[in-house]
This record gives sequence, C-alpha cells and structure tokens, in this order.
Amino acid sequence: MSEKYLTVTALTKYMKRKIDTDPHLRNIWLKGEISNFKLHSRGHMYLTIKDDQSRINAVMFAGNNRFLKFRPEDGMKVLIRGEISVFEAHGQYQLYIQQMEPDGVGSLYLAFEQLKEKLRKQGYFDEQYKKQIPRFPEHIGIITSPTGAAVRDIITTIKRRYPVVKATVLPVLVQGINATDSIATAILKANELGLFDVLIVGRGGGSIEELWSFNEEKVAEAIFKSAIPIISAVGHETDVTISDYVADFRAPTPTGAAEIAVPSQYELQEKIAKMKQSLTSMISVSIRHQKNTLSRMVQSYAFRYPEQLIRQKEQELDKHRERLDRSVQVAVQHKTERFSNHYTRLLTQHPKKQLDHATKLLNKLVKQNNQAINQIVDRQSIQLRRSMEKLTLLNPLEIMKRGFAVPYTSTGDIIKSSKQVKKNDYIQINLTDGILNCEVKGVKEVQNG
Repeated sequence: MSEKYLTVTALTKYMKRKIDTDPHLRNIWLKGEISNFKLHSRGHMYLTIKDDQSRINAVMFAGNNRFLKFRPEDGMKVLIRGEISVFEAHGQYQLYIQQMEPDGVGSLYLAFEQLKEKLRKQGYFDEQYKKQIPRFPEHIGIITSPTGAAVRDIITTIKRRYPVVKATVLPVLVQGINATDSIATAILKANELGLFDVLIVGRGGGSIEELWSFNEEKVAEAIFKSAIPIISAVGHETDVTISDYVADFRAPTPTGAAEIAVPSQYELQEKIAKMKQSLTSMISVSIRHQKNTLSRMVQSYAFRYPEQLIRQKEQELDKHRERLDRSVQVAVQHKTERFSNHYTRLLTQHPKKQLDHATKLLNKLVKQNNQAINQIVDRQSIQLRRSMEKLTLLNPLEIMKRGFAVPYTSTGDIIKSSKQVKKNDYIQINLTDGILNCEVKGVKEVQNG
C-alpha cells in the first residue's frame, strides 16, 4: 500500500522536469518592481519581483549581473529577461534572471539594441559601404533644426574654418512624433537635388527620448541609401545613436562635424606657405645645378674644339661601319651555308626519290608474293592428284570395269539384299557398257557364315 505514495523529493524533481522542459518558460520577459533585494557576498543577487497582485522570487547570479550598468534597489521598476525553474531544496519555483534594465529607459534601450542587431546583420554598419568624406567640399547640406544651438555652431565653425564653401540648411524637426519622417524626407530630398558634396545630419544634446528620432529604422535606411556622404552629429560625445553607426562618419558633436566636413583655412595657408618655401628651395637648388651643368658643358671639349670632335666622330663612324660590313658578310655567309645544308637535306627527302624507292620495294614484294603463290599452287596440285587417285580407286565405275554390276529396283533403289525383290519383279542391272532390264524368275536367300 505504501508504494502508492511519492516522496517529497520525487514530486519536486518531477515538477522541476516539467517546468524545465516547457519551452514557454525558457525565455520569459517580465516587468515588475524590486523588493527584498539582497547582494550576497559571492556576488549573487537575490530579490523578489512583484506587481499589484503577485510576486515571484528571483535570483541573478554573478556571471550575469556583472554586466549591469546600474545597481538594483528596492522599489525600482525593471524589465527582466530570464527563465523559470524549481529550487529543489525549498520546493518552490523561481525566476533566474539573465538580463535586467530599468523600466522606461530600459524599454528604449531594448528597442535600441534590437534594431542595432537587426541592422548589423543586414550590413548597414559594414565598412565596405562607408563613403569617403570629400577633402575640399564646395557645397554642404546641414539637416537639423533651424532654431537650435547646433545649427549656429555648425555654420559658425564652417565659416571660420573654410569661408569659401557654401552651406545650406535643410530645416527639419529633430524630436517628436513627426521628426523621423522629417529627417528621412530631408535626406532623400538632398539626394534628389544633387547639389551637395556632403551632408551633416544631427542636433544638439538631450535625453534619450529627445534623441530617439535618430534611433529609428526609417532614418537609418535613408542614411544608408544616401549617395551623398553623411556625417552624423547627434548630441554630445557620450550620446551614441543608430544614425552614428550607419553614417559614413560619426562626429562627437555638431561642432566636431563641421570641423570634419571642411579643412581649416589657417592650416591650409600654413601648409601652402611651407609648400611654397619648399618649392622655392627646390627651384633654387635646381637652377644652381643647371647652371653648373651649363658651365661644364661650355668648358667641355665639344664646345671648345667642335671641328676636332667631328673628325674624331667621323673616324669612329668609319670603324663602326667597317665592323658592321664584316658582321653583315659573316651573317650572309652563315645564312648561305645554312641554306645549302637545308637544300641538300631537301633533295635527299625529295618525293621522287621516295617514290622510286617505294616502287622498287613494291616490285620486290610482288615478285616474292608471286613466287609464294606458285609454290602454294604446286603443293595444292600435287595434293589434288593424290586425292583424285584415291577417289578413282573407290569409284564404282572402276569397280564395274573389273566385272562387277550394280542392280536397281524398278523404283531406282540399289539392291543390297534379296529381300528387296520378289519373283516376277523387274529390275535393272547397270554394266560398264550398258544396262540390262531383267525379270526375276525366282529369289533364293543364302545364309552367310
């Protein structure tokens, strides 16, 4: 009877297996409030997650909570990802936390990370798609709010550093529900106009909610598809958005974007001055070198005694010509000898000679063939005569010449036995010189042996 009862351990293990194998409990997204928070000396966090009506015990081991960017506290609302299992020692189910973020900011952070991972897999961040920022742009498009401090900083920096460039502001909304469409449409319009060498897209600093337009997929797609290089300039240096990852270059601030977009006129002037100085020095050195070369040429033998130089060159020309003539004669002689050798070899390989040789060989083979055939005919003739002699000895006509005759029945069958005829039958007897037609007067059988 006692076999029907389970132990507490067996029941707990059974419940644990049931819960552990339920796929719906392996990846739980939970929203709630922290209470009874305790940080163990080994680094594990023990807490309770509750809402208005229920609560659940939870644990976050040190291997997971070391990545937290905040310290959990009682009363804090959080967003959690984890799994449900059973703690066998107490026989109760609890939540094993893998990730945790503060509620509010945490939901935006989660959306940010999810979109970031999606676009990364699609290649939006790959370096191979990054376009080069032009070194000396002629026309810059600035996509930002026309009333913010960012646009003033960008324009002031551009005019101070590189006043020859043209800068055009494309006004957009940078926060609010319509900001995403406004920014994406401005990027598309700038590409359709085809006037700009580079675009600066951004705004000043703000909260994550205020900067969220630059974390939207529609804006990221517009930046990625832009044929014009884009510099992202959103917020402060610590603010990082999806637009920063997709853009061809990320500036820490709007002012930094302007410094990246254009060179400094003072640096260019200084560089030009150095290049001018270096070029002047190089030209001076080259002029001195050429003067020295000209002086050496004026003092050279050719300028001082041109007639003697010409005569000397004429003698050298005569020597070269004689050497050339000898080389030509040797070459002609060599070619003639090679031609003669080839001609001799050609004669030995002439088709007529080969044909004569082949004809002789053919005649020889025909003669040998005829002789072989005659020998075969002679041997076969002798063999034929011998066979004929043997056949003659066995020929019935020859036998009949020695006094034998061949009897036939009236039907033409050879008579081999007396049983083939009876009295009064007509038979035919063939002799060597004629035929006898006879009538049987009687038949007498003779016993041999």
